[in-house]
Amino acid sequence: MKKLSKIYKELGIAFTFPIEITDSNGYQTYYEDSYGLGHRYERDANGDQTYYEDSNGSKRGTPRSAKTCEGKVVEVDGIKYKLKAL
Repeated sequence: MKKLSKIYKELGIAFTFPIEITDSNGYQTYYEDSYGLGHRYERDANGDQTYYEDSNGSKRGTPRSAKTCEGKVVEVDGIKYKLKAL
């Protein structure tokens, strides 16, 4: 996990600790303190945590970026198609 403070420094963006980011529902999605400890969260529509990653390398769940739509069924003009990842 690349720390947001490092990205801010590379871009020349001024910031103060702690760095906290929340989603539109007020749930925390990122936190980093001045000791370099950072946490990143992903949540579903109900606010339940689906993925967690910290700056020490601990990970739980599956990040959205790793999920595909393979196996899902879509319907177009009354015809159903099952999706397959390429």
